[in-house]
Amino acid sequence: MLIIQATDVCKYYNGGAGDVAALRGVDFAVERGEMVAIMGPSGCGKTTLLNCLSGLDEPSSGDIIIAGVNLKHLSDRQRTAYRARQMGFIFQNFNLLPVLSALENVELPMLVSGMNGRKARRRAQEMLEVVGLADRAHHRPAELSGGQQQRVTIARALVNDPAIVWADEPTGNLDGEAAEGVMDLLCKLNREQGQTLVVVTHAPEVGTRASRIVRMRDGMVVG
Repeated sequence: MLIIQATDVCKYYNGGAGDVAALRGVDFAVERGEMVAIMGPSGCGKTTLLNCLSGLDEPSSGDIIIAGVNLKHLSDRQRTAYRARQMGFIFQNFNLLPVLSALENVELPMLVSGMNGRKARRRAQEMLEVVGLADRAHHRPAELSGGQQQRVTIARALVNDPAIVWADEPTGNLDGEAAEGVMDLLCKLNREQGQTLVVVTHAPEVGTRASRIVRMRDGMVVG
């Protein structure tokens, strides 16, 4: 069953010498429960594609259907609400709030969406246990290693039980051992919980852990 289906997606940016094509007629599909890596050289359109697929950016043309919903039929507010309900995000730079503890960072999306505080706290604690950081719940990001911070980010991405998790260079700021630990965790979540994952990466050691690699070049899928 397809959970992501993109058809003839194009994205143009207005440059000084005219429009610049970041995506050129991309077709892309992911089945529910797959772990797919998007790979290619810098500037080939990997992150642009992820941003369009996830509704963070709008394509210039084409259709993107996520879990049966065509994103172009949603208003900005509806897209934002849909992302909060259906999607989780893992970024290279963690994007954790430095003044909050690990536990508070994980529970924040639930509080923003209106969940009861006690229930949000309990769910955040459960997710920190899943990623192996229950004993670091009350530490702030600066008191955690890079690998631990990324595990907090993963817990935050999963806390609302999203249909899809998007990861943009999730190991980009980590050393080899920490990167391997993060990938072990993502693969475990995919294997044991059937979590659908789309991972943008330039690292071969990350791509080979996915069930499928989609290769891009010059704004197009080439293999």
